[in-house]
Amino acid sequence: MISNYNNNSCLIIAELSANHGGDIEIAKETIRSAKRAGADAVKLQTYTADTITLDVKTDLFKINQGTKWDGQYLYDLYSKASLPWEWHQTLFDLAKEEGLLCFSSPFDKSAVDFLEGLDTPIYKIASFEITDIPLIEYVASKGKPIIISTGIATIEDIELAIETCRKVGNLDITILKCTSAYPAAPEDANLLTIPDIRERFKVKTGLSDHTIGIEAPSIAVALGAKVIEKHFILDKSIGGPDAHFSLDEKEFKEMVLAVRKTENMLGDVDYKMTAKKAKSREFSRSLFVISDVKKGDIVSSNNIKSVRPGYGLHPKHYSRILNKIFTKDIKKGEPLSLDMIKE
Repeated sequence: MISNYNNNSCLIIAELSANHGGDIEIAKETIRSAKRAGADAVKLQTYTADTITLDVKTDLFKINQGTKWDGQYLYDLYSKASLPWEWHQTLFDLAKEEGLLCFSSPFDKSAVDFLEGLDTPIYKIASFEITDIPLIEYVASKGKPIIISTGIATIEDIELAIETCRKVGNLDITILKCTSAYPAAPEDANLLTIPDIRERFKVKTGLSDHTIGIEAPSIAVALGAKVIEKHFILDKSIGGPDAHFSLDEKEFKEMVLAVRKTENMLGDVDYKMTAKKAKSREFSRSLFVISDVKKGDIVSSNNIKSVRPGYGLHPKHYSRILNKIFTKDIKKGEPLSLDMIKE
């Protein structure tokens, strides 16, 4: 279950993506680095170029989106970026040794079957696969918690994806706000969508963040995010398709610390009177005698006032006792009490 993860702390995921440089040793050290940075989980992507696109060299299969990947054919990009399937068992085992959850985004049914063999604890549906309803249905049917990103989604896409999961009895659904731009501009983050997703669709929510920097995750947590996903790289000098918007260990650690500080500051809904709060109430307002009075004098604004500290009568009594009679002589600076007033 993703819900109530780690005593209600959000699940922080380091997305390995293509940041392995084609070297399993880099991938392994990236997992160790993610652990040092404070991640709770590491996420892989399970596909081959052939399971995600076609080896066709026409303009339909050439990227032209105003990105750093423009001019490349999809097949060539995914061939370079994919994580070899024979690495998965090693990386899953290493993550477990490091105390991290390890799971993946499958991109077709064969990847799901493969990940089932690794006993993946969670599934993630990538933003661009939210319209692949047969894939979502197959993943959801495995009964594992499912996380779905919404980068390209309409409300109808999200509704259909959730309905598909629920139809096969999978109710452990987390929907991530996501902006499918790499990197995403801050003004396109629209983080207020996070609480709307929670209320509109009655699911857990989170953020898959592609912005530069670490501010968005903390804001998302303040808005109720229970999952934070951020691309992670061992060293940006490795390069690769996702390096330019990924965080290294130092940056990721700063993000984790900021998120955990935000969670700590959010705390709980709390109105109870603590000893500390009771002590602080000594500095609240209360009614004091502000000039010497004699027994029989009339209570007026000239001889009582609401001032600090809080040792006198509650100010709510002020209007009620005006024009009443003092029952004793009282010196200036004495806290007022009801036994000093004749009702």
